[in-house]
Amino acid sequence: MIGLKRYEFWFITGSQHLYGPDTLIKVAEHSKVIAQSLNDSSHIPCSVLFKPIVTTPDEITTIIKEANHDNNCAGIITWMHTFSPSKMWITGLSLLEKPYCHLHTQYNRCIPNEDIDMNFMNLNQSAHGDREHGFIGARLRIPRKVIAGYWQDEDVQLRIGGWMRSAIGALVSKSLKVMRFGDNMRQVAVTEGDKVEAQIKLGWQVNTYAVGDLVNQMNTVSNIQIDQLMNEYREKYTFATDNIPAIRYQAKEELALRKMMDDTGCNAFTNTFEDLHGMEQLPGLATQRLMEAGYGYGGEGDWKVSALTHIMKQMSEGLSGGTSFMEDYTYDLTKGEELSLGAHMLEVCPTIAADKPRIEVHPLSIGGKSAPARLVFEGRPGKAIVASIIDMGGRFRLIIQDVEAVKPIYEMPNLPVARVMWKAMPDFKTGSEAWILAGGAHHTVLSYSLCAEHMIDWAEIMGIEVIYINKATTITEIKQQLFLQDIAWKLSK
Repeated sequence: MIGLKRYEFWFITGSQHLYGPDTLIKVAEHSKVIAQSLNDSSHIPCSVLFKPIVTTPDEITTIIKEANHDNNCAGIITWMHTFSPSKMWITGLSLLEKPYCHLHTQYNRCIPNEDIDMNFMNLNQSAHGDREHGFIGARLRIPRKVIAGYWQDEDVQLRIGGWMRSAIGALVSKSLKVMRFGDNMRQVAVTEGDKVEAQIKLGWQVNTYAVGDLVNQMNTVSNIQIDQLMNEYREKYTFATDNIPAIRYQAKEELALRKMMDDTGCNAFTNTFEDLHGMEQLPGLATQRLMEAGYGYGGEGDWKVSALTHIMKQMSEGLSGGTSFMEDYTYDLTKGEELSLGAHMLEVCPTIAADKPRIEVHPLSIGGKSAPARLVFEGRPGKAIVASIIDMGGRFRLIIQDVEAVKPIYEMPNLPVARVMWKAMPDFKTGSEAWILAGGAHHTVLSYSLCAEHMIDWAEIMGIEVIYINKATTITEIKQQLFLQDIAWKLSK
C-alpha cells in the first residue's frame, strides 16, 4: 500500500492588499490554524501543507506552477479569507494540472454580536470572497470539488478526506501499469477496449506478457520460499483440504506473479482460463492473496476492471470494509426480496470476508487444468457500491450502483467459491434495468470502504462520464440522462 500521509495537499489562501498589512497578518494566522487543524484530523488521510497567502497574480501563478511540478503534491485546496479579485487567478488556474478543491468556510463559526465592526467585516469576507473565486472556476470551466461548511465540523473534514482519496486515485491512475497474461476471453465484448485511449485519458499502460515467462519465473521459486509462504497461509486461513501439493503450487504462482509485477512496476494483472499453457492450475488462492496485498485483478483478460480494482484499493487505504474484483453470477428472485449472488470461479478478495477464510481444493468445470486451491468464505453484510468502467467508443463511462450486502440466505454447501449476496438499489428490477441500459459490465469492483461520492469525484478529476444508480433512480430519468450525456460527450469531442 502507498501510505497516504506522504502525499501533500497544498492549502492556498487568497487575499489582497486593499485592507492593509494587519489584515494580511491575521489572514495568514487564521489560514495556518485551519491547515494545521485539518492536517491533525483523523478524518484527513493525507498531509495538509500551509502555503503562504497569495495576494497578486504573480504569486498565484508561481505557487500553482510549483504545485504542478512537485511530485508529493497531490492537489490544492483553496480558500478566500477576504475578497480576492478572481481575475488575479486566471493565469494560475489556467495552468493548473493537479486536482482542485474549493473550500467554502470561514475562520469564525458565529458572528460576534458585540465585536462585529468594519474591521471584522473586512477581515472575514469568505461569504462573498469565495463566490468571486467560484465564478472564475466556473468561467474557466475547471473541474473542481466545492465543499461548504465550517472547517472544524466532522462532516466537512470527512468530505475533504474523501475528495483527497479520489485525488490519490487519479494520481495512482496516471502511473498505473497492468500486466496481461493472454488476451480477453474469446468473443466477449465488454472486456475489450481501446488501450491507447486508456493510456491517453487515464494513464494506464496495459501490456501483454507471455504465460511462458510466468512459467519460467515459477520455476525459479525455491521450496524455502514456498515453505515460508505456507506458514503464513496457516496463520491466516483455515486449511480445509489434505491436498497440500495444490496449495503449494498456488504459493509458487503467487511468488512468481508478485516478482514479475514488482520487477516491471505493474500493480494490476489479468489472466484467462483459455491461456494457461505450461501451468498446472489457474491461479486462485494466488490471485486472492495478491488482491489482498493491494494488486488489481481482472478475470478473463478484463484489464479495465483490473486497473479499477487497484485504484479503488489504493483510494480506500486505512478504511474498514474491503474491496474486491466481483461478478454478478446469479439471482434469487423471491418476489419482493430479490438478491444478487456475487462470486467468481476463484478470484474474490478476502478483505471482504465476514469470517476467517478456508483454503479448499476443488476442480473447475472449465480450463482443463488440475483442481486449484482457493479461499472460500462469505462476504460481510453492509452498505457497499459496485463500480464498472466500460469503453463506449470514443469515451469511457464509469457506472456506480449502491447496494446493500446481506448475509447469504443459503449455505450453498456445494458451491466451493467465495460469495456475497446483495440487494441492488433502488430495487432489483429498476437497478438491473438501469445497469443494463447504461451498458454496465458483468465484472465490477465491489467496495464496502468507498462510496459513490469517492468514485464520482475520481471520474470528474479524470474527465470521464459517470452514471450513478441509487435509491432515487427511475428508469425514465436514467434514459433521459443517458440520452443527454450521449449528446453532450459527443459534442465535447
